[in-house]
Amino acid sequence: MTDPLAWLTDLEGVPSAYAGVRDGIDALLRDRGLRRTSPEMTAESLLRGAHASAVLEGSASSLDEVRAGTGDEIASDAVRLSASMLALAPLLKTAPLQAIARLHTVVGSGALDPEELGRPRDAASADRLRGVAELLVSGTSAPALLVAAVAHADVATAAPFASHNGIVARALERLVLVSRGVDAKSLVVPEAGHLAHRAAYESNLRAYSAGGPRGVQAWALYGAEAFAAGAEASPLVR
Repeated sequence: MTDPLAWLTDLEGVPSAYAGVRDGIDALLRDRGLRRTSPEMTAESLLRGAHASAVLEGSASSLDEVRAGTGDEIASDAVRLSASMLALAPLLKTAPLQAIARLHTVVGSGALDPEELGRPRDAASADRLRGVAELLVSGTSAPALLVAAVAHADVATAAPFASHNGIVARALERLVLVSRGVDAKSLVVPEAGHLAHRAAYESNLRAYSAGGPRGVQAWALYGAEAFAAGAEASPLVR
């Protein structure tokens, strides 16, 4: 079977960028987290990620408001997803379409009619989701961080659901890191990395959406920077 990301891992700058950020994440989790990791830290990482993802989706709530449970509707939706998403990591390995549908069902349950939950908007959206699922079970030799970044961009730009597509895409990215063992306890906060580089995040998603190798390469290189920022946002750091 042809590796769907082989061409991308051969492009200038991509292998070194992802090797460097993976080394940094491994060092963070090993050196700072070995004796300090706790379920409370995972919960804090998920909360920070929910807040950042909600802001990127249009929420005006502060982290303190989200922490206090007084955030707006978008923030509440993101927090609800963060509370249950890690349980989907095993399903993502075997039935990624079901896992992605479940992410949307949870996050959209407060805003959409039941028949819209977890269901693609149209045939084209369903095709795009199948492509993401095929990538996730393809056995690609690409770094797991790169697989996560591409899956994120595919869902975000396809916008396959009736709402909350960005939150689903960012949750999927985090879940790929968990399911592939990069960050099994989900202590890195990739959503915060994207929020810290919001202008670059949005512009590189537009470039990815436009299609072509250059747009995908630009997104991949951006993704490595965002993951590094997400590591710095970990509760292990502060």
